[in-house]
Amino acid sequence: ADLSRFSTSQQFCSWLGLAPPTRISGGRALSGSGPKIHNHAGQALKQAASNARNDKGFIGASHRARLTRMDTSCAIKATAHQLARLIYSMLTKKQAYVEQGLAEFEARSQDRQLRALQRKARKLGLQLVAA
Repeated sequence: ADLSRFSTSQQFCSWLGLAPPTRISGGRALSGSGPKIHNHAGQALKQAASNARNDKGFIGASHRARLTRMDTSCAIKATAHQLARLIYSMLTKKQAYVEQGLAEFEARSQDRQLRALQRKARKLGLQLVAA
């Protein structure tokens, strides 16, 4: 449980092989995937993430939302990355995980959708009025 050799959660996720690829040239993402990293802890997190589909909590809801907008392997890797960041935070700050629940995910999702609608309305020169 000694994570002192990783100064940030990004370094920890990269070591696990769960960081998103950063192959960018000229501001555009290059095709192909990043290097293949075989890490047993990363593989275990991917298995946990694939089982998160059936979870009734915040992580399960965020995984199901990812599945609607990306393919299965990318969604599993993104959820495993989320789990790795949580684990790094819990181990370095010595705090227990607090489940936020499905209601919190729905509230965040609604707030995000409302802000997106307001942005679009401002762009079109309109104003949203609550009914």
